[in-house]
Amino acid sequence: MEGRAKTKGSSRSMPGAAVLFRGPVEPVVFLANFAVVLQGPLTTQYLWHRFSTELGYNGTRHRGNCGNQSADPVMQEVETLTSHWTLYMNLGGFLVGLFWSTLLGAWSDRVGRRPLLVLSSLGLLVQVVVYIFVVQLQLHVGFFVLGRALCALLGDFNGLLAASFASVADVSSKHSRTFRMALLEACIGVAGTLASLLGGHWLRAQGYANPFWLALALLIVLTLYAAFCFGETVKEPKSTRLFTLRHHRSIVRLYAVPAPEKSRKHLALYSLAIFVVVTVHFGAQDIMTLYELSTPLCWDSKLVGYGSAAQHIPYLTSLVGLKLLQYCLADTWVAEIGLFFNILAMVVFAFATTTPLMFTGALFSAVACVNSLAMLVASSVFNSLYPATLNFMKGFPFLLGAGLLFIPAILIGVLEKAIPHPEFQQFPQSS
Repeated sequence: MEGRAKTKGSSRSMPGAAVLFRGPVEPVVFLANFAVVLQGPLTTQYLWHRFSTELGYNGTRHRGNCGNQSADPVMQEVETLTSHWTLYMNLGGFLVGLFWSTLLGAWSDRVGRRPLLVLSSLGLLVQVVVYIFVVQLQLHVGFFVLGRALCALLGDFNGLLAASFASVADVSSKHSRTFRMALLEACIGVAGTLASLLGGHWLRAQGYANPFWLALALLIVLTLYAAFCFGETVKEPKSTRLFTLRHHRSIVRLYAVPAPEKSRKHLALYSLAIFVVVTVHFGAQDIMTLYELSTPLCWDSKLVGYGSAAQHIPYLTSLVGLKLLQYCLADTWVAEIGLFFNILAMVVFAFATTTPLMFTGALFSAVACVNSLAMLVASSVFNSLYPATLNFMKGFPFLLGAGLLFIPAILIGVLEKAIPHPEFQQFPQSS
């Protein structure tokens, strides 16, 4: 009966869509992250290449003095332009997505997860189409900003992940939810690792265009799967208006209205902790490829791919590690362990001058959730700070990130002491 009810609700949430089979949400996350990770380092390297060509910079590794620490004004100009245009892209996506993401998230709670998954998939599809035009026709790099804005208008990768994790929460029990979330994280890791390895080698062999075409093909498959194969997890979807302030009021009430099982203070502190973690994670991610391309590392596209793949290893190991650690530790302390290794990674990146040291730091990278506002601050702070610190310490943004991560570590520890966990205390008795 429950399955029939869900199928019926799915038809109401997507009028005219016939569900071919009730597929899980994991393929959605896998395909989306594969396409996103495939494009990320490629876009940064393309910007680097475009600005290098325009400014007549050939790259230090071609001159045989990659280890030269002396400031090269032309190289610094290339780095600055690349960093700033990355900021403009993310800023364009944020300004459009800030209002829409709050609408779409609350909207999906009523109409179902499938509509948001389809919209977000279409947004990613539109973005890669714009990127292909830029690369193929050598259009102005400002069109990258347009692509990000159009993607954000339809939900972006943030909306897709939000709907995916919400769908898992819809159907999982209290004790299985954390492991189900970790399974989604593992899908992110597998997809990111494969995309990084493929993208680096493919770029080196055939240039920028073909990897973007693969991303387009994957996103077409993703959109069709989300529309016709994903099994709706909201039991009774209801039609509701998208353009209403009720969705924004529901977010305000989440923090403002007291509830028996919710403390506004604790919710605010946890939100702050997540905000800082995401800010550092995405801020460092924004400048990582740029940091690897320039001196003293001077990586080529293949090494950039290896580095990106190494950063996705924690997504793979966290699934097994989380399950083992849950037998002896609460989820809070598992998060503290992840933050410790994230801090260690940032310190290693800050002082890395050799390739082995960079890969050592990548192995300590931790998992983070997605948050639109945090991504704005991440891009604004890190992409502005990186060019400003090139002259005295180009690894300073990573060092700053390590320091900032002590904030959520302290907050989570304090909250763990302040909030009782009776379900964890009873867990050993039931096992």
